[in-house]
Amino acid sequence: MTGGRPCSRCAVNPVGYVGRQYCYTCVPRRTRGPRPKLCARCGTNPVGYSGRDCCYTCVPRRRRAPLACKRCGSTTDFYTSGLCRRCHRMAPLVDSCRDCLSWAVTRHDTWFCQACRGWRRRYADAVCPSCRRLVVVNERGFCRLCCRQATLANSLDPAHMILDVFGVNRQGQQLFFADMILKKRNKQPGASSGPACHRMIWPAGYPVDHEQLVLFAWPRELSNGIVRRVEPPIPALAAALHQAVADHADRHGWTTSQRDGTWRGIRVLLAIQDTPGARITASEADLLLEVDNATVYPVLEVLDSVAMLRDDRRPPLQAWFDNHTAGLPTVMRHELSMWFHALRDGSTTPPRMRPRNIETVRTSVFSVLPLAKHWAAEGHESLRGITRDHVLEVLRTTTRRNRTLTSLRSLFRYLKASKLVFLNPTARLRGDRVPPSQPLPIELGPVRHALNSDDPAEAAITALIAFHALRNAQVRQLLLTDIGDGRVRVDANTIVMADPVHQRINAWIAERARRWPNTANPHLFISTRTAVRTTPVSATWIINKLGVLPRAIREDRILNEAIASGGDVRRLCDLFAISVMTAQRYADVILRPNERDLSGPRENTT
Repeated sequence: MTGGRPCSRCAVNPVGYVGRQYCYTCVPRRTRGPRPKLCARCGTNPVGYSGRDCCYTCVPRRRRAPLACKRCGSTTDFYTSGLCRRCHRMAPLVDSCRDCLSWAVTRHDTWFCQACRGWRRRYADAVCPSCRRLVVVNERGFCRLCCRQATLANSLDPAHMILDVFGVNRQGQQLFFADMILKKRNKQPGASSGPACHRMIWPAGYPVDHEQLVLFAWPRELSNGIVRRVEPPIPALAAALHQAVADHADRHGWTTSQRDGTWRGIRVLLAIQDTPGARITASEADLLLEVDNATVYPVLEVLDSVAMLRDDRRPPLQAWFDNHTAGLPTVMRHELSMWFHALRDGSTTPPRMRPRNIETVRTSVFSVLPLAKHWAAEGHESLRGITRDHVLEVLRTTTRRNRTLTSLRSLFRYLKASKLVFLNPTARLRGDRVPPSQPLPIELGPVRHALNSDDPAEAAITALIAFHALRNAQVRQLLLTDIGDGRVRVDANTIVMADPVHQRINAWIAERARRWPNTANPHLFISTRTAVRTTPVSATWIINKLGVLPRAIREDRILNEAIASGGDVRRLCDLFAISVMTAQRYADVILRPNERDLSGPRENTT
């Protein structure tokens, strides 16, 4: 508080901002995030067409058939962009349960309340004889809504089993709020005594080394009824894995529902094994996608922690490469395959090579495959017959000369070192000289909005990038131990945090401790997905939080510092840990604003 004149709106609190007339409570706040433009006629639904001011319901048209959702096929409650309210990410998050119609369930719970999710784990779908709906029914054949109505009619007494359910529900049903009847308290992590390695006794002889082959492989169907009846054939192994799930859940702060869903998936996989006691393959774990309320990734984590997992999944990039090289000659396909595996996995034998980034591998192979198909169509069986003239011909016709030349140079350099080709046709070939891009300032409105956001994570991430110009990868890899004493340690540098950054970081840490008090993730920024693991958040999560590319905010911050320092290269290098050439690129904007590179592209050496 400034301690000056009182607020002009409430006349109780003093003015909170210098030069303003409102206190902190009465100051107008902005809403977070862009929202769809509402219809000008009804004012309820969002605008349905680009450039119009009406929704799908109010726009004049001749179409009489109801619009169907592109994702779920629903013809009711259409929202916008071809999706209904339940499927559109910008639609309201609160709606009614799909089974019992109780209010206040969200999209994050797959539109089911906790009680109906439990029913779906225990029972199967059928037609309820009371309400005539195709929903999950219990052992008596009635859905949860009808049973709940009978319970209310019997003064919350469970003796409704002898009541006339048809008669109770004949005059209508009283709806209710979701998850208000019974609330279960989650098991607190660490309730068990002692570490996991001392409490769990692993049975000897497992996993077994032999494998029982099957004569015929039949597809398995896992319905809710089958999942309830299956039992693991080896009780000792099942008990050890059940304890492993509990230990893993205690270490990572899982809730009771997460630990129950993981054990349910492991129990099903143990029961359907062709070789009882063998390692479970990742392809077998994909069958859990057919089981309700069972997840695959936590199951793989637990099995891998006790050496009961055999990862036989085929990398997606490998399948893509095999499909695109299927029509090439055998020798040429072998040469490309050797180069592809060296880029992706590295090579420990001469010629030695470090594994490249997955995006680098995809870009390099994507640039070479069309050329290989073109040469194969001309009659070449191997890349040994490719000469310098062939390379120059394709470089003259391509629009991405530098990228294509870089990929070809990597390919033939590896083949020459592996003695698969006699000569390197790309030797002494140079690409066009590409002038460096000029950094430009950005619009600061979205940045200011993100800094003052009600989301502590969004405000903290924006402050770190806007004040200290951190990269996206650096923000993702920050640990809780890197923050302390008003400083943040990034790689080998220690940065003194500005006061606005310090305030927003403290607010996010408090929010993080409130939402995930038992998480074992050591990273500073976590999400709902990574709170139960130890992995960092994804780059896409950071970009979605900001709404602006982090690289653009970083460049604007460095450019602002270059303007303030008059193009001091040494200061830019020390402050932002960048190279001299990078700092000089920002300094040239200040020192030589009108200078242009008049030199043409470098001539090719033929």
